[in-house]
Amino acid sequence: MAKTFSGRQVIKILCRYFGFVEISQKGSHVKLKKIVNNQTLTTIVPLHKELSRGTFRGILELAEVSEEEFLKHK
Repeated sequence: MAKTFSGRQVIKILCRYFGFVEISQKGSHVKLKKIVNNQTLTTIVPLHKELSRGTFRGILELAEVSEEEFLKHK
């Protein structure tokens, strides 16, 4: 069984290892942003205790981070 992550864990890893910054929060969703080569990457992370597999993959896809790279930092 693959490990699941909470929204807070995902935010912490994306900010610490992938250069994202929290820019706003609306309800239980946090918006993260990063600028790479004049391109702005934005992803939204829900603050759920456990993110579903699809939600997790969607967050990483928007962040342009491979699951393999992300899991190196868990």
